[in-house]
Amino acid sequence: MRFAPFVLVAVLLLAAAARDGVDRWVAETDLPDLLVDTSVQVIDREGKLLRAYTVEDGLWRMGGRLNTVAPGYVEMLIAYEDGRFWTHGGVDPWAVLRAVSQTIWNGEVISGGSTLTMQVARLLENSGTGAWRGKLRQVRLALALERKLSKEGILELYLTHAPFGGNLEGIRAATLAWFGKEPHRLTPAQAALLVALPQSPNGRRPDRFPNEATEARSRVLQRAVVAGVLSNDDASAAVLTPVPNQRRAFPAIASHMADRVVAARPETVVHQTTLARDLQMSLETLAAKALRGLEDRVSIAVMVADHHSGEILASVGSAEYSEGDLRHGFIDMTQARRSPGSTLKPLVYGLSFDQGLVHPESMISDAPVRFGSYAPQNFDGRFRGELRVREALAQSLNLPVVLLTDEIGPANLMAAMRKAGTAPEVPGGVAGLAVALGGVGLSLEELVQLYALIPQGGLAQKLHWRLNEKLEKKQRVISRSAAWHLGDILSGIAPPNGASRNGLAYKTGTSYGHRDTWAIGFDGQHVAGVWIGRPDGTPVPGAFGAEVAAPVLFEVFQRIAPELSPLGPPPPETLIVSTGQLPEPLRKFRGRNALFEEPEGALAVAFPPDGATLEGGNSEVILKVKNGALPFTVLANGAPVVQQSRMREMVVPLTGKGSATVTVIDAKGASDRVTFWVD
Repeated sequence: MRFAPFVLVAVLLLAAAARDGVDRWVAETDLPDLLVDTSVQVIDREGKLLRAYTVEDGLWRMGGRLNTVAPGYVEMLIAYEDGRFWTHGGVDPWAVLRAVSQTIWNGEVISGGSTLTMQVARLLENSGTGAWRGKLRQVRLALALERKLSKEGILELYLTHAPFGGNLEGIRAATLAWFGKEPHRLTPAQAALLVALPQSPNGRRPDRFPNEATEARSRVLQRAVVAGVLSNDDASAAVLTPVPNQRRAFPAIASHMADRVVAARPETVVHQTTLARDLQMSLETLAAKALRGLEDRVSIAVMVADHHSGEILASVGSAEYSEGDLRHGFIDMTQARRSPGSTLKPLVYGLSFDQGLVHPESMISDAPVRFGSYAPQNFDGRFRGELRVREALAQSLNLPVVLLTDEIGPANLMAAMRKAGTAPEVPGGVAGLAVALGGVGLSLEELVQLYALIPQGGLAQKLHWRLNEKLEKKQRVISRSAAWHLGDILSGIAPPNGASRNGLAYKTGTSYGHRDTWAIGFDGQHVAGVWIGRPDGTPVPGAFGAEVAAPVLFEVFQRIAPELSPLGPPPPETLIVSTGQLPEPLRKFRGRNALFEEPEGALAVAFPPDGATLEGGNSEVILKVKNGALPFTVLANGAPVVQQSRMREMVVPLTGKGSATVTVIDAKGASDRVTFWVD
């Protein structure tokens, strides 16, 4: 008996040595890389998936954190795979004994003894399950993982690496592919199928082997009831639910923007954008609808932004995202530089307001004019004579805006565009007067950014697509009052046919040769733009911005919100007066460098001369008209006084002394007007 203490000591020493040896064996474990490649994801402002990309080996590997996965799934997983997961150290001795005894008793393997941690070890090294050397390695790695990671961390590795059939790895990839939903809301039937799939991911694929998938799911449900994590009623209902019969495609929303986002920061795994998924999907549907009835080579681009924050809320680069279609859908037309047509005219007028050249109520000439060898024309080839600046912008006349561009200087117009954050490109590198009519290259995104400064009181900021991005200070391009005047004029333009008159401020444009059609607009909260044309730059005969792009723009705003957000009130310094109340220099504008000329055969008022003073208190005046197509209609101060006259000399009644404006309109719609004073 005196040797008993020595035996006990020896046993304890041997046990300690064995323990120390195991500790060293585990501590010296060469761990695999725990940070594996996962699918790059682009998400919207609320975290909803827009698009994902496979990893290099073609796998959709998308896991999830525990707080993003339905608790019922995790409870069911542990109940079925590893009931003592939270208490063992990586290896469950009781499970091993059970597995060994069942194998001996039945002569075959009935159940495995692998814990979830051991399964994670196998998944990390992609090792088999049968060979004893592989099993020993899994044991060693499982013990090492338990020392290095928390239980939650081990579970999240399983949620990332577990296979779910085909090229699917990870719980999120599985729920998106099999159920088209995120993993945080799973039914008992869905959760049970996802527990069963990793044990035989290809043999239990529900789209190929529905019977095997259903039977495996039933076993999981039964175990969940026994473990107390699922009621009998819920399990009975889940058993009757069909398994999915096909695999769903992964979301491919805002594909062009997603490519752009990933290319900007290729090292980032999850990119959160400013896009709003529901609006983006709605506008992608609208883009496809807008092209119906148009020829196969026509494409479309749409962009929407919040002009207060500068956040891009939707960006549609084309109606389809495909390399093989005639529309060249793989090209992101929100970024393509095209001629903006007449869409730059508001900026010209805004700069002119600030330089004191004109006021919205100033009179300006729409008559033939020449600048050296350059003789611009209106789109329809007609001339309106004298009219208010407000009307010239609303009607998108070319000659008045070229007159103003000549005064402010093309270089200053280019500088204003750059100050607004755009990068205009001019053929040959030298800007001329044609810049005002679209002789410059800008993208849809740049035009939307340019128009955003108008409802922002003349302040411009860079549009951005990355959520919570630090922004640069806004740049003032035009004054508050000039910006308000532009919004006031543009919101008064008649809507396209079929659209309600809702006060949307907008402008259309058509580039030379009908190559590009545009519509850009804004309300008190949002700014949006639409481009329609051919990506290869060839003409679309007969296409006009007002007829093709504008109706789409109005529907865009319908999809943004049911009602428009109102524009702000005029700032205190805004001058709101009639033409007659303006200071004398602002009442009428005439370009200093322009050479005006009457077109041959153009309608003209020969008498009285424009600006004349007629003495004698006449209550009527002799009107003489040359050229033009009979019959004539005559307006005096806006009121019709002569109709259907076939005379070129006629008596026009006046209302009394003071200023009088007489307008003559011929049978073809051409007009001319004169303003004179009756003393």
